[in-house]
Amino acid sequence: MASAFFSLIDSIGETFEGVVENVENVVGTVEKEVEGAVQQMDAGVDLDDVLEARTTRTFLFSSESVNEGHPDKICDQVSDAVLDACLKVDPKSKVACETATKDNMVMVAGEITTGAKLDYDQVVRGVVQQIGFDSFVDDLSSVDSKGLSYKTCEVLVRINKQSPDIAGGVHVGKDEMDVGAGDQGIMFGYASDETSDCMPLTHSMATRLGKTLTDVRKSGECWWLRPDGKTQVTIEYMQHPDGSVEPKKIHTVVISTQHAEPSKAKRTQECAGYTGAEMVAPTMEQMNKEIEEKVIKRTLESIKLKNGKPAISLYGSHTHLHINPSGKFIIGGPQGDAGLTGRKIIIDTYGGWGAHGGGAFSGKDPTKVDRSAAYICRQMAKSVVNSGLSARCLVQLSYAIGVAKPLSLFVETYGSEKGNLTVDDITSVLKIEFDCRPGAIAQSLALREPKYQDTAAYCHFGREPVTKGGIKFFEWENPKDLSKYKTMSTAQVEAALKASTYLTKWVD
Repeated sequence: MASAFFSLIDSIGETFEGVVENVENVVGTVEKEVEGAVQQMDAGVDLDDVLEARTTRTFLFSSESVNEGHPDKICDQVSDAVLDACLKVDPKSKVACETATKDNMVMVAGEITTGAKLDYDQVVRGVVQQIGFDSFVDDLSSVDSKGLSYKTCEVLVRINKQSPDIAGGVHVGKDEMDVGAGDQGIMFGYASDETSDCMPLTHSMATRLGKTLTDVRKSGECWWLRPDGKTQVTIEYMQHPDGSVEPKKIHTVVISTQHAEPSKAKRTQECAGYTGAEMVAPTMEQMNKEIEEKVIKRTLESIKLKNGKPAISLYGSHTHLHINPSGKFIIGGPQGDAGLTGRKIIIDTYGGWGAHGGGAFSGKDPTKVDRSAAYICRQMAKSVVNSGLSARCLVQLSYAIGVAKPLSLFVETYGSEKGNLTVDDITSVLKIEFDCRPGAIAQSLALREPKYQDTAAYCHFGREPVTKGGIKFFEWENPKDLSKYKTMSTAQVEAALKASTYLTKWVD
């Protein structure tokens, strides 16, 4: 017993000595920091600059996108074309439409309750034709096959009506403002002040590169391009002490795009309806040069940073280019890969920035909060950033099936708040200004209009809100002006919240 007791005493003594040694090390480090700070002050160095240098960080971040001819995007566009066809006749249609494609086959399946009489075959072929798929050869060695043909593809349809259990719990017999969420779930919206459209630059670049590839293909400027393609952008960022992020340079650009056979393909054979002078596709090397000049540089000129400069100011000899790095990309579309609706949810949103609740958008009517709530989350986040309340903003909503009011609202500003408001104050402001019940979202964003096929490629966010034929497209990209709250105190915001009717819109 005695020996055990003395061993315990020795152990305690050794532990105490270790603690003392650690404390002495910490004190020594602090003394060195203080001594260094004094020396810097004596030398006239601004300690605020030193602190900022120690709290900033640089990092690389990447986002990707795909063209409208990517197999998964074909499916998204078909699903949304079906939705549009329903809403055009019956604005209260309940639609959950999924699409699959492989080789020269497209299948639509799901649950649809609508007063519209749809010709699914016509809808599918119309989308495939618009994208530019007009040839299929069932031979992987053929250079003449684009991977799908609107003229000869097989169209399969497996559509049933919406479950009466869901209909009864969500909307039957309810006023519009009492219509419940079509399912449970969590949805996010994000905005950043790094670009004029409040989108992350990596994703804005990747998305627009893909759109430019399509534009120069359809215009005939680069007629040898085919519909399928992918893009990816890596940017070096600096994160500042206030939580904001600033793009410093474009590190890498990757473009993999489907194309006709280099040096051999003829324009009269590649482009249906072309009757001009015969042309032969350029070499792979020439293709790559044209893509850099007509796609990459042109796209970067069109993207405006928050400092007013074009994004091409971040591009230069330091930028790594990988254009069709695997070599030829002749076989594409569904012949190269099977496609499904809803498999490009990060491309559809913020390219990996912010967060994602997991729900896809395409083929879903506005009662499906996977879609409608994600749209209002984007409008809320963009309103916060555009009004100067913070440099970055993430908004989360959650719902229960059949319940109209959101269950929760979460706001994150990454420490980038501006003015007097805290992140909790900003949360209160959003409760005052926004109604996130499904019926209210559908009203405020005009979501019962047939306009969804346009959203199904090149991202649902960061797009220009326009009105065409009386239909409002991308209405969620119109931010609300919240700047009047910027100079308010917490007490004033709390008073405004209590005086509002927020409890009619939000769960307490």
